Amino acid sequence: MAASKTFMDAVKTRRTYYQINKEAPISDDRIEEIVKDAVYHTPSSFNSQSSRLVVLLQKEHDEFWDQVKTVLKAMLPEDKYPATEQKLNGFQAGYGTILFFEAPEPVQALQKQFPQFADHFPQWSEHTSAMHQYVLWTALEAEGFGANLQHYNPIIDQKAQTHWKIPMTWSLKAQLVFGGRAGEPGEKQFQPIEERVFVHGK
Repeated sequence: MAASKTFMDAVKTRRTYYQINKEAPISDDRIEEIVKDAVYHTPSSFNSQSSRLVVLLQKEHDEFWDQVKTVLKAMLPEDKYPATEQKLNGFQAGYGTILFFEAPEPVQALQKQFPQFADHFPQWSEHTSAMHQYVLWTALEAEGFGANLQHYNPIIDQKAQTHWKIPMTWSLKAQLVFGGRAGEPGEKQFQPIEERVFVHGK
C-alpha cells in the first residue's frame, strides 16, 4: 500500500473494476508478498488458519479462464454462449486471478475440540475466506490494480484442482480477478446510513 494511503482511504476507494488489462503496476514478487502478508495476518475463527490461496499470473491466469470457457460452453445452449464468452473474455483480459479455498482439516479438528460449536465452524470458515478476499481486494487496489470478485465454483472446481494439483478436499469459495485499470467503475449507490448503523451509549 502506498505510504500516503491510510487503511480507511483504501477501504473507501476499493471498487469493482470490470474493465482491466494485462498491465501490472507492481512486480510479481510484490504481488506474492502481499498475498503472503494477507494470509499471515488476516484473522480466522479460533485461529484455524484454514484458508488456502492459489495465485495464477499471466499465462496461468489465461489458462484458468480458458478452462471456465470450456466448461460453460459444454453446459450452455449454443445461442447463449457468445454473451457468456464475452463476459469471460473481460476477466481473461486481466493480469491474474487468486483462487480462494478453504481446507476442511482445521475446521474438522475444531469441531472435535469444541463440539458445542461444531455446527458453527463451517460458517465461520466462510467468514474467514471472506476476510481474506476483502483484504486482498483492498490491498491490490491500493497498489494500483483494478479487481472484481467472481464465483465460478463449483462448476470449475474439479477441472482446476486437477490441472494445478490442488487437493480435492479443498473447497473453492471465490476468484479474485485483477489487472491494470482500463476503465472506471460504475457509480456506487448508498442506502441511508441511518438505516444501517445504530449507536447506543454515546
